[in-house]
Amino acid sequence: MKPLRVVRRSLLLAILLVLLAVPLALYQQWLDVPPRWNPWAPLDIRDTPNLLTSFKLWRLQDDPALCQQALATSPLRYMALADSGPTAACPLTDTLRVQGSNVTFSSSFIATCPLAAAFALFERHGLQPVAQAVFGQPVSQVEHVGSFACRTIAGSQRRSQHASANALDIVGFRLADGRRISVLRDWPGGGDEARFLRLVQEAACDSFNTTLGPRYNAAHRDHFHVDMGLFRMCR
Repeated sequence: MKPLRVVRRSLLLAILLVLLAVPLALYQQWLDVPPRWNPWAPLDIRDTPNLLTSFKLWRLQDDPALCQQALATSPLRYMALADSGPTAACPLTDTLRVQGSNVTFSSSFIATCPLAAAFALFERHGLQPVAQAVFGQPVSQVEHVGSFACRTIAGSQRRSQHASANALDIVGFRLADGRRISVLRDWPGGGDEARFLRLVQEAACDSFNTTLGPRYNAAHRDHFHVDMGLFRMCR
């Protein structure tokens, strides 16, 4: 009989080979699986999020063409913007002006393509299902106070994600019946509005890399900050 340690080593090697072989087979299209379960298939905003969604979002960071494929599966209306000059304090590349979706916006905003794709996921799979569950009606408008701002993070020398239009600050929502829900006014309450806002923040954490709200600090008492920076945080 083989020593137990040899058997374990062989088993670990076999598992490692499988873990390496399956992604390679999918990448080379040797295996036929549904696109939503193929990590190398483009992100489809319409698909229900799964364990691969975050990886597919991450792949959009440095692949504008792949990101455009993802946005083509969403209802977002946008226009591509020209890159800003290299002498700009906060140069922008591969950005969009997001003009609308199945919701309207309090104003159009500049966004990186990954931020726009994350918003589209959030709207379809997070925001609207929460609104239907709590109020029995959809959100008709998202109110925000901007995305691009050439600045550092408050109290530090590090560039904010806003400096590259990779973040959005959301202050409120308007329902189909005209009712307005404000983060500043309604977060402290105990009714449906407060429950809605807490569920919306949880849903945002599933789509964006960082979601910060009133629980984080006083500076965020009146808005949800969402971004697609390198670090994942849900506070």
